[in-house]
Amino acid sequence: MPSAVARRRKGYEHEIEIREHRLISDEPPEKGGGDQGPKPTELLAAALASCTAITMEMYAERKEWGLGTVEVAVDFTEATGDDPPKFNLRITLGAQLSEENRERLLTIAGKCPVHRALKAQDVVINDSLEFIEEAEDED
Repeated sequence: MPSAVARRRKGYEHEIEIREHRLISDEPPEKGGGDQGPKPTELLAAALASCTAITMEMYAERKEWGLGTVEVAVDFTEATGDDPPKFNLRITLGAQLSEENRERLLTIAGKCPVHRALKAQDVVINDSLEFIEEAEDED
């Protein structure tokens, strides 16, 4: 079973199926979409934000560190010309940690699976295309 499936609803709007969960992704009107959900790149930024937060929280729980409020904000800038895409993360915690623990937590944040996948030089994406017979509309 695939990790995620996107099915066209209308225009650029797609329903994304992940296990038993459903999400909508779309493009904003200025890109020809209906703005019924976040853009795919916004979903990617959200995946990075949530993965970073969860990874830090799991580590802190094992170390028995209280983090208080955890917020990870991600700004994504698309690639332009020779400039690669950029993700800027801003991590905010409610707890006060020692300098050593802050440094360690920042290192752990960079080890989340999404962060590692985005930074990998050898990410493999295999594309394939197949056709299905669509039933003709009966009017």
